[in-house]
Amino acid sequence: MAFDGIVTKAITSELQQLVGSRIDKVYEPNKNDIILGFYLNGVNYALQICTNAQNYRLHLTTHTKPNPKNALNFCMLLRKHLIGLRIKNILSVNLERVITIEFEGFDDIDDIITKKLIIELMGKHCNVILLDENNMIIDSLRHISSDNELTREIVPHVKYVYPSTNKLNFLEVNNFEDFKSKLNLNFDTMHISDVPLQISNIFNGISKGFISHIIETLNLDISLKIENISLEAIYTNIKDIIQATDSLHLGFDTILDAKGNVKDYALCIKDSSDSSEPFSLNFFIDDYYFHKETSEEFKIYRNSISKFILDTLKKYNKRLYNINEKLKECNHMDTYKLYGELITANLYKIKNENTDTVSLENYYDNNKLITIPLDKRYSPSHNAKLFFKKYTKLKNALLIVGQQKEETMKDLDYIESVIYELEACSTIEDISNVFEEISESPVFKERTEKYKEKKNPKVKKSKLTKNKYVHFNPIKYKIEDYTFLVGRNNMENDYLTLKYAKKTDLWFHTKEIHGSHCILVLNGNPLPQDDILLKCAEIAAYHSKAKNSSNVPVDICEVKYVKKPNGAKPGMVIYKNNKTLYVNVGDMLNHSKIEQKGQT
Repeated sequence: MAFDGIVTKAITSELQQLVGSRIDKVYEPNKNDIILGFYLNGVNYALQICTNAQNYRLHLTTHTKPNPKNALNFCMLLRKHLIGLRIKNILSVNLERVITIEFEGFDDIDDIITKKLIIELMGKHCNVILLDENNMIIDSLRHISSDNELTREIVPHVKYVYPSTNKLNFLEVNNFEDFKSKLNLNFDTMHISDVPLQISNIFNGISKGFISHIIETLNLDISLKIENISLEAIYTNIKDIIQATDSLHLGFDTILDAKGNVKDYALCIKDSSDSSEPFSLNFFIDDYYFHKETSEEFKIYRNSISKFILDTLKKYNKRLYNINEKLKECNHMDTYKLYGELITANLYKIKNENTDTVSLENYYDNNKLITIPLDKRYSPSHNAKLFFKKYTKLKNALLIVGQQKEETMKDLDYIESVIYELEACSTIEDISNVFEEISESPVFKERTEKYKEKKNPKVKKSKLTKNKYVHFNPIKYKIEDYTFLVGRNNMENDYLTLKYAKKTDLWFHTKEIHGSHCILVLNGNPLPQDDILLKCAEIAAYHSKAKNSSNVPVDICEVKYVKKPNGAKPGMVIYKNNKTLYVNVGDMLNHSKIEQKGQT
């Protein structure tokens, strides 16, 4: 959904209801966002100004953002000049993406003062500019020095000049014939599919996607050539929607893709009888961009952590490869011992001269001749010493490398479990928990300093301690009268199984497959029937790496039989006295009695 001039005009029209409100707060969460707090008739409002090149916009917001401990310079300037003033007017010019908020108030000696805040939403040229009563620039979010006559100068103590454009103003179009003449279309060669780009290139503030939606709404065949009747229908729709921006009878149509999923939204005229809440467009835009930015931030954060984990996995795979190569070499250590023994036993037969090879009878193999390679630089007796030395070295290495392989395999298994955790993450908080876990692990310790943890300010996390009543957030299912809990990461798995669960509760986990620890809370209830155990096993399989598989083995035992070995990695346990159920994950989705809750 493009935040074009029409959306800007509609949002500005809704914001007229804030005229008379007093500004009492100014925040600058980051270099692209400014939030102004207003108070009107006992209600507080927050106006968000976003100057991000891709997600630029202006709207009321209900979503909070973390603020830096020390306010930025431009934020302090706005607080100094604007706090205490009231909004006199909010307006946009034509269909420009430039909004002017006029403020009025009194200074220390009760003289009337006026200020203007200019918000320019123009992609990479976005800016927020504070003006005095003479339209002189007090300061701006971004300073722009003029290199030539074509560039506006945005610096303090300079007269503000509105941005200019070569495009036409649709509001100045008198009728359809005027519209048609300005477009100057070739009806003989141009198809309807070419119209959105043409209108967008000619008229200011009208996006290509907006026109495409109008064509889709009118059920026009884009493969056909443009005609007067179809072009007039497009013109009429554009005109009606722009006129509706003043009457606040606008909404958003949902645009679906071929699979029926929501692809985008487009501005439309809503039923005048629909009495929706005030600022409905503002809050719709707010929710739309909040989810969009959250999704983008989640993907970027997950991809960065994923790259970090995969780099570590590559490093350990290379280490395992080197270990295996060393073990292959250790497989030949008995051969070096044999060479040394044969040379030593036959020294009296061997000429005392340097040579490449020597052929001797192998008394371990029916005296068959065996050719032994020698280092020509040394005598046969010295070569025998080298063979014994190499045998001793490989023999000692076999013990050490064997231990290294065992430890490396455990590390690789742990890294695989972390990869599963990351794939199962659905929020930024989940990824932060994974990062917190790996930053404390020796496996990742060498590399975690390159990455900074992104914390969610809306979630107050408590450390998982021995206190069973500490707040934590496993996934919760309700199966008839039983509660079934699923850990979301290795740290939570350990806490859920070893601290939170009672010894008599039932523990579920996929057999030899990475997955979540799952607990069926009994609370003194009798052991459940087999059908409930099957449902629990299906959920456990769903929260594992085998979620897309069939016939998944799931182990079940009482919590008292689950132990954590000393020095074991997070999430790693051993257990006994278990039984195994084989389930199909798809069956879980068919159980209407299984209810998922938010958190415990």
